[in-house]
Amino acid sequence: MKKHNVIIRNLLKTAGFGPVTSLADVEKLAGDGSDRLFFRLHLPNCPPLLAIIASPFFDKGLIEAKSTFRIGTHLFDKGVPVPEIFGFEPRDGAVLCADLGDMHLQQITCGPGGFKEAEKFYCQAIDALVELQVEGKENFDLRFCWDTPYYDEKLMLDRESGYFYRSFCRDFMGMIPDDPCITLEFQKMAQKVSREPRSYLLHRDYQSRNLMVHEEKVYIIDFQGARMGPLGYDLASLLIDPYAGLTASQQEKMYLYYIECISQKIAFDPEQFYEGYVQLALQRNLQILGAFAFLSQIKGKNFFKKFILPAVYSLSTLLDRLPGMPYPCLTRLVLEIIERLEKEKKYPTVEI
Repeated sequence: MKKHNVIIRNLLKTAGFGPVTSLADVEKLAGDGSDRLFFRLHLPNCPPLLAIIASPFFDKGLIEAKSTFRIGTHLFDKGVPVPEIFGFEPRDGAVLCADLGDMHLQQITCGPGGFKEAEKFYCQAIDALVELQVEGKENFDLRFCWDTPYYDEKLMLDRESGYFYRSFCRDFMGMIPDDPCITLEFQKMAQKVSREPRSYLLHRDYQSRNLMVHEEKVYIIDFQGARMGPLGYDLASLLIDPYAGLTASQQEKMYLYYIECISQKIAFDPEQFYEGYVQLALQRNLQILGAFAFLSQIKGKNFFKKFILPAVYSLSTLLDRLPGMPYPCLTRLVLEIIERLEKEKKYPTVEI
C-alpha cells in the first residue's frame, strides 16, 4: 500500500490536487474482471476522485493505461459521457479521474424496480452509444489503441470463437469436440462479420456493469479497449448482456430505439443492419462464454459462474434466429452443453 500511496501522491500533485495525508484518505476498491488497481480518494476540498493504477500482472498494463488516458480525453472532448480525467502518470500507468460512485446499470435493472425503472437509463445508454460510435470516431487516432486498431477476422477467431473453444468448451466443460466442421463454421461466421462496415468507434465491452449511473445520468467506463469496428457489436453487447438478463421483448424495444437514434445520425438500412447484428451478437456471445469460463476457473472469480448458463441459453436463442441453420455443428454442440449443464446442476443461474 505504501508504494501505491507514493504513486497516488505523484498523480495528485501532477493534477494540482491536495496530497494524501493518511491511509484513511485512500479506499481500495474491488474490480470485476480487471487486474488493475482502483482507489477511491477521500480528500478535503476536492471533487470525488478515483485513481486507477495499471495491473502489476499484465505486461502491457502501462500502454493500456496510456490508452485509458488518451481515449478518455478524446471522448470527453467529443461530448461523450465518460468520467473526466484530471491526471496521468505514464511511468506508473496511473490515471486520475472523476469518481462516479458505485451504481451501475445492472444494479438498477436487477433491482426492485426492474426494467421499468431501468428503461430510461437504457435509453440514455443507447444515446451515449450512438455518440460514442459517430462522434467518437471523428479524429480518432488509431495510435490511441493499445491492442488492435480494428475489430477484425483475426481477433474474432482468436479471442472470440477461439476463446469459446479453448476456455469454455475445453478447459471449463472438459469437452474437446474433434470436429473440423466447427472450426469451419467459426471461419464462416468471422468472414460474414468481416463484411460489416468497420468505420465506427467500437467500445467492445458495452454492457451494464460498464455503464455507471450517477446523479440520474449514464456514464461509460472501461473504454480503454476501444477501436474501429461495426455498429452492431456494442448494441449486441448491451442487449444480450447476461448480467442484466433482458427479456426478448425488452431487447426488441431497445433495439428499435437504437434504430431510431442511429437513423437520425447516418444513412442507414435497418434490414441490412439486422442481418449483421445477429452475426455480431453470436460473436459477442462466444466471447462472453470464453471470458466467464476463464475468469471463474483460472482467475478464481466465482461471481461470473452464475451467468454461464444464461449466456449459453442466449447463444442457443441467437442460433435459432438465423434462417436455414447455417451453423449446424455449433448448434448441436450448444444443445449438448445445455443438456450437460442442466443435468449436472453445477453452475447456478442468476435470479433476475
